[in-house]
Amino acid sequence: MMTLALDDTIAAIASAPGGSARGIVRLSGPGVPSALERVLTPDRAIDWRGGHFARAFAGAIVLGGGFASPLPCEVYYWPTARSYTGQPVAEIHTLGSPPLLEAALGAVCAAGARLAEPGEFTLRAFLAGKMDLPQAEAVLGVIDAADPHALNVALSQLAGGLSTPLGQLREQLLDLLAHLEVGFDFADEDLPLLERDALAGRLAAAEEAIGQLLRRMSSRRTSSELPRVVFVGLPNTGKSSLFNVLAGRDAAIVSDHPGTTRDYLHAEAEFHGQKCLLVDTAGIAADGLDSGRGPDAAAQAAATEQAQRADVRLLCLDASRPLHAWERRWIADKTAVSLVVWTKVDAAPTTEAGFPSVRTSSVTGEGIAELRTRIAEAILAVRWSDSALVPGTAERCHETLRLAAECLARARDALCADLGDELVAAEIRLALDELGRVIGAVYTEDLLDRVFSRFCVGK
Repeated sequence: MMTLALDDTIAAIASAPGGSARGIVRLSGPGVPSALERVLTPDRAIDWRGGHFARAFAGAIVLGGGFASPLPCEVYYWPTARSYTGQPVAEIHTLGSPPLLEAALGAVCAAGARLAEPGEFTLRAFLAGKMDLPQAEAVLGVIDAADPHALNVALSQLAGGLSTPLGQLREQLLDLLAHLEVGFDFADEDLPLLERDALAGRLAAAEEAIGQLLRRMSSRRTSSELPRVVFVGLPNTGKSSLFNVLAGRDAAIVSDHPGTTRDYLHAEAEFHGQKCLLVDTAGIAADGLDSGRGPDAAAQAAATEQAQRADVRLLCLDASRPLHAWERRWIADKTAVSLVVWTKVDAAPTTEAGFPSVRTSSVTGEGIAELRTRIAEAILAVRWSDSALVPGTAERCHETLRLAAECLARARDALCADLGDELVAAEIRLALDELGRVIGAVYTEDLLDRVFSRFCVGK
């Protein structure tokens, strides 16, 4: 269980593991000034307890433990609550040698600090009101971001992308609750109270706002999920050959016989910096799913499921034969297909025009570079249209928001059934508690442990 002992002074190595040109030892807590006084020899006189502004200076840290000479360093010191954690904070920057950093950490711990637990610096920032829980989780999202999209999602959340709308929603519900409670306290007074229809409308609007958040989470639950690029089309249209070319390996069995692919295959790929999961599926029967129960029917069901889950759908058309009516229907449905891809163009010098498409050949390589570019553009379009959250927030918040929406639905039902304002108010309070758990206005030690234990030490 993570400690909430805010009077302790904590310290940790804050730079990445391994050797580097520069490493960082971070401290936070009321004992930072005295610890620095004991281990540092600054290049000028420092008033550790005076002033309100951040300062930087050079000096040396006395390591002890067999190190004969003090270690040159630079120190950045935030003496007041304007720091990251809301407490006095210092960072000792020096050579990034792991043994030297461990010795420097040992020196400040011997001077009164203790080793920080994972995420304890950001936990203190949360407890000091510097950020709420979604923003704290976004700090971890920034650290862990593996691509520009994940970084932008985390930065958006850190800037209040989730906290702001939820905070506004809580304020609206508190306002509704205040209207109801005025009626309780001054039932005998002739006060202007909110009309029942207006109250029901506001409850419905709040419920819908939460529903929109839940739908956005469901459409792409986390920023770490790879977009799914799914190959769809009739049997024997060259999907597997194209899949192998884009995957860069022979992951799928290729044959001239229709029905060779009986299950879906997947492979990770990256096009112009956009990572994705390529999914090859069985050919979809033009007349719909097979009504039988054999392997073909199972393959059809799997193909249909993957097509429904796709972020980007590639409709593969065989350039060596005329278009089927089923293919024309898919082309006409602008919401069903992301890209139309002609395959086997080495066997057909011309293809039907009238709709945007990419001509490709898995044999000659024609059009493959253009297809990679078009897939990357489609992934970007999908990602920027999403309102994803960093992984930890999405996992933590989905059920809590669902419960809040249920509370508001019950409040609205109680209002419409005229079951009494006390019951309506009780359900609104429950919804406020659930929203409070999302942003951290209501929390338990177990919740904080769950959130901050995912951090590394020093953050």
